[in-house]
Amino acid sequence: MSLKVPPRSLRSLPPEGAESVPWDGPAGLKVPPRSLRSLRPEGAESVPWDGPAGLTTQATSFSAKLRTPFAVLGLRSDGRAITQLTYLPLSERAQAPADKIAELAVRELERYLADPQFRFTVPIATGGTAFQQRVWTALSGIPLGQSRTYGEVARMVRSAPRAVGQACGANRIALVVPCHRVVGAQGSLGGFMNAEAGDPLAIKRWLLRHEGYRFGA
Repeated sequence: MSLKVPPRSLRSLPPEGAESVPWDGPAGLKVPPRSLRSLRPEGAESVPWDGPAGLTTQATSFSAKLRTPFAVLGLRSDGRAITQLTYLPLSERAQAPADKIAELAVRELERYLADPQFRFTVPIATGGTAFQQRVWTALSGIPLGQSRTYGEVARMVRSAPRAVGQACGANRIALVVPCHRVVGAQGSLGGFMNAEAGDPLAIKRWLLRHEGYRFGA
């Protein structure tokens, strides 16, 4: 009876359920067990993670952090455009801009805080699906001091209010793409998913009031 030897690529695979073990490669290179390979080296920075519908994990790799009365704004830039603007807790420290795009964004945000009539010109890279981009374009068309309900935006993009709410939650460029101008029916504020800590509705209320929105009007 001939003994068949499995291919070399299969001989290194451990039995199902078995733990991985160290491996000695060329020149003494050690590959740690699988259970250790996912651990971040000591002192390494955390990295952003895109979770469901606007849920983000706090990370340290920001291009700038700007303190405001309602939150610390965390900005990420790829050197050509702003790729994320999110709300961080007020306990976060401010951080000087790391590049020219982040510096421009900080200047424009400061101008917006001084005058809500200011129009942003900083380049942004929103990413997202085609549907999400249609929703975000509709949000950018809501005039200053006004709001639209999720149902009204849904009719504009020929979709459903729930899908609009999910697209608002996935907005990576908070404030500049004004998802805070979308409110609930019958005068309610609705949700506000981009805040990472604190009271999201307090941030939404501050921004609307800053822009001259008349509550209950």
